[in-house]
Amino acid sequence: MNIENDEILNEEEWDDDDSSEEEGENEGKRGPVEKLRIKLTGKQEALRIDKYLMNKIEGATRNKIQQGIDEGLVLVNGEKIKSNYKVRPFDEIVVFDNRETIPTDIIPEEIPLDIVYEDDDLMIINKPPGMVVHPGSGNYTGTLVNGIAWYLNPAEDKNRIIDLPRVGLVHRIDKDTSGLLLIAKSEIAMQELSAQFKKHTVYRRYVALTWGSFEEDEGTIDAHIGRNLRFRKKMDAFPDGDYGKHAITHFKVLERFHYVSLLEFRLETGRTHQIRVHTRLVGHPLFGDMTYGGDKIVKGTVHAKYKQFVDNCFKILPRQALHARELGFIHPTTKEEMRFESPIPDDMQEVIDRWRKYVTGK
Repeated sequence: MNIENDEILNEEEWDDDDSSEEEGENEGKRGPVEKLRIKLTGKQEALRIDKYLMNKIEGATRNKIQQGIDEGLVLVNGEKIKSNYKVRPFDEIVVFDNRETIPTDIIPEEIPLDIVYEDDDLMIINKPPGMVVHPGSGNYTGTLVNGIAWYLNPAEDKNRIIDLPRVGLVHRIDKDTSGLLLIAKSEIAMQELSAQFKKHTVYRRYVALTWGSFEEDEGTIDAHIGRNLRFRKKMDAFPDGDYGKHAITHFKVLERFHYVSLLEFRLETGRTHQIRVHTRLVGHPLFGDMTYGGDKIVKGTVHAKYKQFVDNCFKILPRQALHARELGFIHPTTKEEMRFESPIPDDMQEVIDRWRKYVTGK
């Protein structure tokens, strides 16, 4: 049996990088992330995988490993297996972790908040691009939640640490996505609003600039979304539905600029990076999206003038061109229908205007 010489490609602790925030509902914990990847050598003897992993994961019990296998958190060569599977030479084993480790000790910080609306039950905040929503690995301060903690619990001691349960975040958007966020200020409001997200009754509209020209004026993208099997910081689409969670995105073309298009998206589900992953799947990644291939020229000419124009746009908008523009829901206490809209931020609007002028010559 050869265990010590197997190649451990990576072993990551559960963390939350900037790119793993959801565009949808807060389901109480994040999706699984890759913890361990092992490439077996050609001398590996047959051994049950649950026994094999006990020698590789410190402190893991056989029962816990079997439970993880049953939950689909262990893949061999990209496929789910059973606990009695026997490892073979050159197998590649990937172990995922789904533990909840978001810190609840928050350091309040005096961070400016663009509060669109507030009452005793909730807040609507217009999040600027570049701001992380909640603390995680590498981002324990400077987040929206740190600012909310200060706003709701003002005090003279700026360095104090308070216990702020994660009841406020009804949903999340990515660091480099701008737009409207709904914050609950009480447990009851959190429960009521979260239920609306789970029932898909919340009105959400995003606007985005994508590469290419969609053939249809309106349509739907339907494909499961799950963690990329090789790169834990990325998500991937699985059209066959054999992995990940079901995700549905509806789109409508607002304006075409030959090489890019301005679209409106309506989320029927709320999965991590849903719009970004679905648009890449159909060959139209978001303009400027560094994670999913939108930060290079995808459509257009080879002329130097065009390349310079696109590069200038990337400099103006060094992020994905995605904005959470509209948000609607039923108020948890008054039961009134609430509807809010946020203007497209300046950097994204300037790029849209430049594309319009570029293709029309006006």
